[in-house]
Amino acid sequence: MSRISEQEALDLFLNAPLDELCARANAEKEARHGKSVYWVNNRQINYTNVCVLHCKFCAFSRIKKDSPTAYDWNYETIRDKAAEAISKGARELHIVGGLHPDHPFDYYIEMLRKLRKEFPSANLKAFTAVEICHFAKISGQTPEQIMATLKDAGLDALPGGGAEILVQSVRDKICPGKETGEEWLDVHRAAHKLGIPTNATMLFGHIEKIEDRIAHMKMLRDLQDEAPGFFAFIPLVYHPEHNALHQIVPNITSEEDILRTVAVSRLFLDNFPHIKAYWIQMGIETAMKALHAGASDLDGTIIEEKITHAAGATVPVGMSPERMQDLIKKEGLVPVERDALYERFS
Repeated sequence: MSRISEQEALDLFLNAPLDELCARANAEKEARHGKSVYWVNNRQINYTNVCVLHCKFCAFSRIKKDSPTAYDWNYETIRDKAAEAISKGARELHIVGGLHPDHPFDYYIEMLRKLRKEFPSANLKAFTAVEICHFAKISGQTPEQIMATLKDAGLDALPGGGAEILVQSVRDKICPGKETGEEWLDVHRAAHKLGIPTNATMLFGHIEKIEDRIAHMKMLRDLQDEAPGFFAFIPLVYHPEHNALHQIVPNITSEEDILRTVAVSRLFLDNFPHIKAYWIQMGIETAMKALHAGASDLDGTIIEEKITHAAGATVPVGMSPERMQDLIKKEGLVPVERDALYERFS
């Protein structure tokens, strides 16, 4: 079967009855994964919210280090959070943070080296493309050199954040000064060529058009054709509270919009193994519906999450492995525990 075009994807998004669209995407998912739904026992470690950027959609970052709500964890705090998670069976540490103006590149190298030494069994999924670009800038190295060094220090995968909308005209409005769409793609291309697998995100439901979402997916599909290495596509729902876009986009997008985005992404991104229903951002009820609309991964237990909750997310901060599995089973599906590299453990 030939892959669908951008125009066909747009037509599906705008005109296909929701039930039919979700059923078609679900059939595509089940052709790949059957009734399996993947999940991971993990912890997010958002090590600092101090950031030299101030993206308009972001409620997490603090520009001033002396802000009363700014924080910057030392290694002992990071280690303690990692140890707590791993003692409870975590297989993945998801490590991302702001672009702190004072930390040299060596700070990040040592963070990974120490974590790898102390927790050799855990996957270190760390740093977005914007963090990689920042490390390159402050060290005078290329992103390729940065990632090769981090890989030697213990990096297993990139989480895929920072993509937002790759269409530059949208990017210029919501995150001026951030790495360009091309730079994001270049980092992931280089990572794949270095043998570092990654994920890819898309922040949607703000000022972008549906055509921008599909153009974003087309760039990802093209890169996966050229330099394979993406595990999953993660549609991230924009949350409007406490950020500069709030007055322009005051409400979260509809459940139908979320499900259409998940379903179209499953049909369009035919070279991506997984579409993720990121329950922290979608909400649990919508994420469960997304599992029948093309999503084959529910992400993880997370334990502690700061970025989306800063923007108004009301779901629990973490979820137990038992509840994660129970939610999947109640949908008539089969929970499959994985790690960051999609090695199966059940």
